Amino acid sequence: MNDLISKRLRHRVRTLSTILGDRMTEQHGQPFLDKVEEIRLLAKATRQSSDSGDYEKLKRVLTTLDDNNLISIARAFNQFLNLTNIAEQAESTATSGGSQLEDLFERLIDQGIDKHEILNIINQMHCDLVLTAHPTEITRRTLIQKYNRIASALENVNEGTSLDPEDRIELERLIAEVWYTDEIRTERPTPQDEAIWGYAVIEHSLWTAIPNLWMRLEDIVLRHTGEQLPLHVAPIKISSWMGGDRDGNPNVTSIVTGEVLRLARWMAADLYLRDIEELLAQLSMSNCNEALQSQCPADSSEPYRFVLRNLRERLTLTRDWAETDAPSHEDLILTSSDLTVPLMTCYDSLQDCGMSIIADGLLKETLIRAHTFGVTLVELDIRQSSDRHIELLDAITKYLELGSYQSWSEKARTDFLIQELESKRPLMPDTWVPEGEAAETLKTFRLIGQNNGHGIASYIISMAKRPSDVLGVVLLLRKCGVTRVLPVVPLFETLDDLENAAWTLERLLRTNWYRDHIGGSQQIMIGYSDSAKDAGQMAAAWAQYRAQEELVTVATKYSIDLTLFHGRGGAPGRGGAPARQAILSQPPGSVKNSIRVTEQGEMIRFKYGSPPLALINLDMVLSSAIEASLLPPPKPRENWRLLVQRLADVACESYRNTVQSNRDFIDYFADGTPERELAQLALGSRPARRSGSDTDRSISELRAIPWVFAWTQKRLMLPAWLGTDTALDEELSGKDWHVLREMIEEWPFFQTQINMLEMVLSKSDTEIAARYDESLVPDELQDMGRDFRQRLTGLIGSVNRIKNQEELLQNNPEIKHTLDLRHPYTDPLHLLQIELIKRCRSAESENLEQAHKALLVTIAGIAASMRNTG
Repeated sequence: MNDLISKRLRHRVRTLSTILGDRMTEQHGQPFLDKVEEIRLLAKATRQSSDSGDYEKLKRVLTTLDDNNLISIARAFNQFLNLTNIAEQAESTATSGGSQLEDLFERLIDQGIDKHEILNIINQMHCDLVLTAHPTEITRRTLIQKYNRIASALENVNEGTSLDPEDRIELERLIAEVWYTDEIRTERPTPQDEAIWGYAVIEHSLWTAIPNLWMRLEDIVLRHTGEQLPLHVAPIKISSWMGGDRDGNPNVTSIVTGEVLRLARWMAADLYLRDIEELLAQLSMSNCNEALQSQCPADSSEPYRFVLRNLRERLTLTRDWAETDAPSHEDLILTSSDLTVPLMTCYDSLQDCGMSIIADGLLKETLIRAHTFGVTLVELDIRQSSDRHIELLDAITKYLELGSYQSWSEKARTDFLIQELESKRPLMPDTWVPEGEAAETLKTFRLIGQNNGHGIASYIISMAKRPSDVLGVVLLLRKCGVTRVLPVVPLFETLDDLENAAWTLERLLRTNWYRDHIGGSQQIMIGYSDSAKDAGQMAAAWAQYRAQEELVTVATKYSIDLTLFHGRGGAPGRGGAPARQAILSQPPGSVKNSIRVTEQGEMIRFKYGSPPLALINLDMVLSSAIEASLLPPPKPRENWRLLVQRLADVACESYRNTVQSNRDFIDYFADGTPERELAQLALGSRPARRSGSDTDRSISELRAIPWVFAWTQKRLMLPAWLGTDTALDEELSGKDWHVLREMIEEWPFFQTQINMLEMVLSKSDTEIAARYDESLVPDELQDMGRDFRQRLTGLIGSVNRIKNQEELLQNNPEIKHTLDLRHPYTDPLHLLQIELIKRCRSAESENLEQAHKALLVTIAGIAASMRNTG
């Protein structure tokens, strides 16, 4: 087993643990460190033996700790898990192997794919990674920065060689900074804070990684096709929801969105200024072509510097302007061409004058950044619920004395909207302000119209159900001053909405005005989180797959280029899956030169937190999108479809019978998980419930993220498997089992579903879940907990049977071993959490504030161990 973990990783974990232990001793003394070690050894013994005595000893030690010691003990195990994560991530980065893009090109050439077809796909490729502010990043930004520095310092820590004294002091200093910093935010971040955090990821990671990826792609294309990659090609784009996602978040207002747009402009100008300053130092040469000379005075001896100084001046003005509320003016850098044209003039001149080695350095990197990030750094998606648009349109029709839009039929709404879209007259006076929440909705549309939607990537409509939901937003945008075609994107989230998605698209495309308006392109967003919460993971996954198939068919019928936007979360219960598996398991034809994918919460840090890590994951995303476009997966056979449909129907019924029809379920969920306590954690700016009410206990009002997060803390992982267990427990015939095996061997969609289910089941723990029930759940609900644990155990057996294996992760022993190594550090956190929940709920603690803080530390620690929250 020891061979599964590299010597370097073991050495690094041991080094980090030793230094952390020294810091604990420094603050609390040797007895404290001895107590931590006693708890760890008892937890390890409890796992390794069936003797209940070890568990009782461990429980006794933990329950007798006072509130102050509870916090420190919880922090000790939490920080050990965080440091272990850092070491493991550094190891995975170092041992990631070669480029997926390189491997893909070799396969494409071997399979006889025409090089012109490959080039055409790459030139048109558009992979848009959308950074979202969903509250799943539990770690404070200040600690994330310290963890990144520790990861960098680990490069000097290698087995067999002693650590340089200066390097050791630096590592000790960083770990001390971590130990003496509170893990828990005391205040919720504002939407502006969340946006700044997203911009920091770009500044410290993606700003470097994307040019590196581009140059890797350029080299591969040249070697395999003999063709140059045009500099304007930008296969990877970065967008954001941070400060634009107002669905259910009253903290995101039009004022906030305006500030976030200016913040992005400021950050972009600042980053480009850093490049320009360095280029001014580099480009001191005098030889230039006529095009560049024409931009300079006749006596200029440094033409490149002359052009760059002008650009620096305009960028400085732009950065200063972005700090104000002043309107824009022509001296600013307002469009991408304002940036790329002077840079490209310098680049072409260097090439023409035989200085390509200089042109292909920082200047080329800056051009790649300019084509990728533009002048806005990221483009912002605006997201709002369809209900809010209906409310605004209702206020407008009442103001115009046309009646109540809200009460109209779909046909009446559509007729009205098309009539107004075809009309040149204003819809409402510029000075008109409706009452209530409609006023804020209108302010957002007017904000977008101020700059003709510049800096906005698209407008997302949550809970979209019908064509009028889309037409209404198009009308509001146009009447508020947006003349360009800003993508309006319906988000289909529930099971019913997914099943009706193709019908909605077809009705839209039958409308001549709308078809002419979109100019041959349409974007549709597929919701993973809410559909899984509505119908269970298996039924939702199959509905998402079928919806995509049907949408592709409709788009093809009307010759529309369809881009599918996947609203995936990090956890399997919210559509999470490794990027390559997720993209390659989509229906054939659904990834056709373009794809948008959300990157959420803590997954942004895990995937893009440093330039080397970002390069690995960007390479994976881009190669998978190219592969899905050129080598799409086969269509599922009819017998596969019939069996999956049967299983999905059984799974959905079972899930809804439990979650929606069983009156005791909400009480079991509220009592047996830390759901109530999670609401107090300052994770993000958005409330945990759509209504924002603390008294509404319905599952439908609960956000998908805390829904998944709460079950993860308890290790029951229920959202990822409930219902699936019943489906796979069906009396399947021998023929059915043959078809299941065939599906898992030949169908990427089914492979991914089963593999992700296996992964989440490997993180579940029925014994831990039972501990929560024993201490927190009333007697009358104990049977429900026992039933869930039995069902979970039965599902593990079903998955092993389908995969023809003896135990979970049999073919991934490294992952299994990594999870096993975490148990002695995670188990005490679970038991501490249970004890602290009891104290907080019963108000038994002498210092409730300290007990509450310790509880939040256990939540953070368990999230670190599971490597995701929601």
